[in-house]
Amino acid sequence: MEILRQLGELFLQATPTVIILCLFYFFLRANFFAPLDRVLAERRARTEGARREAESSQAAAQERLHTYREELQRARAEIYAEQESARRAALEERLARIREARSHAGDRVRAAKEALASDLERARAELEPASQMLAAEIARAILQGRSPGARRPSESR
Repeated sequence: MEILRQLGELFLQATPTVIILCLFYFFLRANFFAPLDRVLAERRARTEGARREAESSQAAAQERLHTYREELQRARAEIYAEQESARRAALEERLARIREARSHAGDRVRAAKEALASDLERARAELEPASQMLAAEIARAILQGRSPGARRPSESR
């Protein structure tokens, strides 16, 4: 029984310490832990909000990047179309110049052929009387009995 009495006295002596500890706990809870919990909750809310905002910002950036790439692809297609159009125009201009040069060369060839033909006709016209006269002289020489290349004695000098 002595032990029970000692235990009872020990509990009685510990009661003010337990009460002080309980009061200290409530004091700390009210003045320290509650504001700390509020700060942590606010921090958690801000972090969550910032995370959501970052996700939405990242999604918007991805959408802008997608739009930018589409616009860039469209611009490249337009540039390629313009280059192709310019290339076709240059080829058409080149073909037109080639046709013009061929036409001009054909005209010059025709003119040269006509000039040659007229020169040929003129040369024939000039040579015809001379050839008839030469033929008549050859025929006369043959009929007179001498060679056409032999000269008359009066022509030797």
